[in-house]
Amino acid sequence: MDKNAIIENIRQRTGIENLTPMQQQVADCMAPALIVIAPTGSGKTIAFTINMLRRLHNPDGKVQAVVMAPSRELVLQIFDVVRPVAAGFKTVALYGGHSVQEEVKSLSVVPDIVIATPGRLLDHVNRRHIDLSSVSTLVIDEYDKALELGFADEMRKCVRAMSRPSNLILTSATRLTEQPPYLPLDKAEIIVAANADSPRSRTQAVHIESPARDKIDTLIDLLRSLPDGRVIVFVNHRESAERVYTHLRKNGLPAGLYHGGLDQQKREQAIDLLNNGTTPILVSTDLGARGLDIDKVEAVVHYHMPPSAESMTHRNGRTARMGASGTVYYITSEGEDIPEYVEWDREYVPTGQSADPIRSHVATLYFNAGKKEKISRGDVAGFLIANAALAPDEVGKIVIKDHSALAAVPAEKASDVLQAANTARLKGKKVRVTLLK
Repeated sequence: MDKNAIIENIRQRTGIENLTPMQQQVADCMAPALIVIAPTGSGKTIAFTINMLRRLHNPDGKVQAVVMAPSRELVLQIFDVVRPVAAGFKTVALYGGHSVQEEVKSLSVVPDIVIATPGRLLDHVNRRHIDLSSVSTLVIDEYDKALELGFADEMRKCVRAMSRPSNLILTSATRLTEQPPYLPLDKAEIIVAANADSPRSRTQAVHIESPARDKIDTLIDLLRSLPDGRVIVFVNHRESAERVYTHLRKNGLPAGLYHGGLDQQKREQAIDLLNNGTTPILVSTDLGARGLDIDKVEAVVHYHMPPSAESMTHRNGRTARMGASGTVYYITSEGEDIPEYVEWDREYVPTGQSADPIRSHVATLYFNAGKKEKISRGDVAGFLIANAALAPDEVGKIVIKDHSALAAVPAEKASDVLQAANTARLKGKKVRVTLLK
């Protein structure tokens, strides 16, 4: 694809007007092998997408490019960037927790670009659902995380199914201590994002001392002290996430929950409700520290100290993204060990009061029909405007899944909208509409 056409597609589809220096450098590098080292939130997905698309030729019924990523959430995030930009090319996403039958159906017409987790991609290769021998461009995103999660063997076997890709792109949030021995990267060009405008330089780190060993009351006071906006509270264990989430909800705070013990649909909904403003507070384990498409986050709270410097970096990387500023709060209690990599700029004692407190601005409607039922965002928006008496600017973010759709509507109108929606038809079909809480 032509570089100018790709950038114009990005501008129209994402609203990004100008590339960062790192994105421009990656977009222009046409070396056979490229390693990109850039922190979370630096925009490296856009960067490697441009580079990859520049290397594609006209569709010829064969797979041209493969992007491997270590989590289903990251696969979906990359897919949402690539698909609208890759005009004229078929792009599919393959990942665990998704219907294998639907993936096989999507592969019945050979895609040009495949974005997948290593395990699911290898499964399709072994079942002969897909032929990777024609792949010329391979991207491995967040290679460091893929190694950490134990995907080395699956990645090696997937690459072995390719006939030696001529274009390689490897990305990592940290400098690589080891490179994949099955790829010729010894002479790769390395691009390291400049640190002058790193997220840390735009982040204010704040320490809060809890008067009790149980920090929950201090956390509640802090959240009630903050101005309205999105906040992610990080804990170290699933059980802790459940406990903190329950306490926040009991105290009337609009919180969501995210951890690996939840099924894929609940995890995706937690992110969607964070992004659309239904639950602007998210309680999460480190699973939510990277690989997720989350809109601007004003603050990150470490309820538990991050277990490693890398964990801290990725947690903090959820705020101060793409040039924005952010605040990071560390809550400690007496006698708690503070890791040497944790440091802060100032102390703070929360008051428990805010002139503009965090609140839920919208409610989320769930429709039991989606892409596979030929439902689009425009269909849902038009349905709500025509049948629920909503003005166009009252319809919030709409997300379309395979067999469902989510739509944000004003919280104060949610009951009336729900009643009206359940008495009307969407594209001539009777759909069930419920309220997500």
